[in-house]
Amino acid sequence: MKRANRIITEQTQGFTFTRRAMLLGGMQVAVGGVLATRMAWLSIAENERYRLLAESNRVQLILIPPRRGWIVDRHGRPIANNRTSFRVDLIPEQLRDRGPVLASLREMLALDEEEMQRINDDLDKAARYQPVPVAENIDYEHYAAVTVRMAEEPGVAPTSGNARFYPAGAAVGHLTGYVGAASPKQYEETHDPLLITPGFKVGKDGLERTMESILRGKPGARREEVTARGKLVRDLETRPDTPGGTLHLTIDAGLQEYAARRLGSNSGAVVVIDCQTGDLLAMASMPSYDPNSFSDGISHSEWNMLSADDHLPLVNKVLQGLYPPGSTSKPMTALGLLEAGIDPDAKVNCTGAYRVGNSFFHCSKRGGHGPINLANAIKVSCDIYFYHFGVVAGINALAPMARKLGLGAEFPLPVTTQRYGTVPDPAWMERKYHKSWSTYDTVNTSIGQGYMLVNPLQLAVMVARIASGRAILPNMVQKTRKTAPPLDVSAEHLEFVRNAMSSVVNGGGTAGVARLPVDGVLLAGKTGTAQVRRITMAERRRGVLSNSALPWKYRDHSLFICFAPVASPRYAAAVIVEHGGWGASVAAPIARDTITWLYDKNKAMDRLLALEADWGGDIVTRMNAKAVAWRAAKAAEGNSIASPGDADDDA
Repeated sequence: MKRANRIITEQTQGFTFTRRAMLLGGMQVAVGGVLATRMAWLSIAENERYRLLAESNRVQLILIPPRRGWIVDRHGRPIANNRTSFRVDLIPEQLRDRGPVLASLREMLALDEEEMQRINDDLDKAARYQPVPVAENIDYEHYAAVTVRMAEEPGVAPTSGNARFYPAGAAVGHLTGYVGAASPKQYEETHDPLLITPGFKVGKDGLERTMESILRGKPGARREEVTARGKLVRDLETRPDTPGGTLHLTIDAGLQEYAARRLGSNSGAVVVIDCQTGDLLAMASMPSYDPNSFSDGISHSEWNMLSADDHLPLVNKVLQGLYPPGSTSKPMTALGLLEAGIDPDAKVNCTGAYRVGNSFFHCSKRGGHGPINLANAIKVSCDIYFYHFGVVAGINALAPMARKLGLGAEFPLPVTTQRYGTVPDPAWMERKYHKSWSTYDTVNTSIGQGYMLVNPLQLAVMVARIASGRAILPNMVQKTRKTAPPLDVSAEHLEFVRNAMSSVVNGGGTAGVARLPVDGVLLAGKTGTAQVRRITMAERRRGVLSNSALPWKYRDHSLFICFAPVASPRYAAAVIVEHGGWGASVAAPIARDTITWLYDKNKAMDRLLALEADWGGDIVTRMNAKAVAWRAAKAAEGNSIASPGDADDDA
């Protein structure tokens, strides 16, 4: 019995052990299966992910900013190109010990207190991912020192690449604009890693901004093997960048620079346009800024100086300056009168004053011109004639002609902003001021005063349309011009006005000083002197103060429009000199010399050099001091300007 019980007990224990063993074995198999599955998942399914993670610890992928496309003039001469540069940036996200790092960089790069303040300010307000420039366009010795001594310092990024360069500097500042680092907002909108790559810049103003899609290009990439601390071991692979496209302008770089220099220290603008095609040959606005300074990173002191200048060097006067056209609008008014049926031989007796109600409107000639017809009224710029017949014809004859000739228009150009001014009429008066149009307003408008405002480009288009008889549109990019239709104005009336404008210069009119020193080429034009203040009757009784007796901002604007040759017009120009005084004394000689450059460069340059000798030097060169210093340094080093590959290197 006992034996039987023992056998049963042993069997029971054996069964229990076997069940436990099976349970444990099953659990082991399950755990092993999970581990095996996990290992298989990691080694097969997740292989690519972990391979890339491991690779990223060993290999660093760096974007190579693309070389920006050149901007060239009508002859292929570079207006904006690239040069080799060295720079040092800080990456806020990676920067650990700001104080010691900045102290070391200050010592190595000889940074002054203003630059250190600027860097600290930029670090405080920059997004963590946005590179903060420390120094740009440094020499190779300083670049090498930072590379060797701070190569493993997190957040310090010394790089070499291509920087934007503008050979003419301030002469093209308003035309090209400049480039700069992308803003945090631009990055947040696109999350394009190129925008936060040290050394990469985008267009900030002018053509650099509006033509960004053409000029930018596509980035390259470089794979580097690095240590755990980020030190470079070797380059593994490099994919070159694709340079941006070349932008071919209608501008003549030589004429653009000449016009800027010829304006000298004046505040104003010169616009030259091809009457046959509408091509803009020059768009000079002075004073200007050196785009090289802006692209390199302008200092606070230089920015404050430019902002405080009452000559407004930051404003593109060609497109954004608005001025009363004064007597330069008289050819337009004359066409309006002729189209309205006014007989050009009808005369008005100019006594020097014209009465409207209780007010008197005065002529430019104190004693008056006597009996005068339309041709002579244009020739000697008689205001009384235009007062009288402007009232006879009415504003509804003048305003449509002004618009037909391009005043008040916004043109389809690749520019950031245009101010298109005002061509007043009764509908505008009601809309703007909620009052009725009066005879006083017609009188003022007839000589380009009152509410009428234009920019220099519009004046150039106006005279080009009169000269060509076609409704041309200004164009500044080659291969985009369109054939202009005929102007909806009588050819006979246009010829009459052109002949009257010729007499202004060549027939004893107000602008004899503008006669071209070129054999066989006659220039036609019209002077303008636009008031910026009201002259009271009391002042007229005492004697009107001369411009020289007034503060600069109260002096009259000096204007001149012209075209040449008279027989077969090819070039038209408009010049405005802010507060320059009488149109014939300042604006007309500038226009004459600028047009002369198109026919005889030597004569034009001789005249300019003589003037600059009296002025104390070339104003554009003085504005370009920083760029000139760079060119001298590069010439000494024997370095060449980097080309994106598709512009003419011999230009």
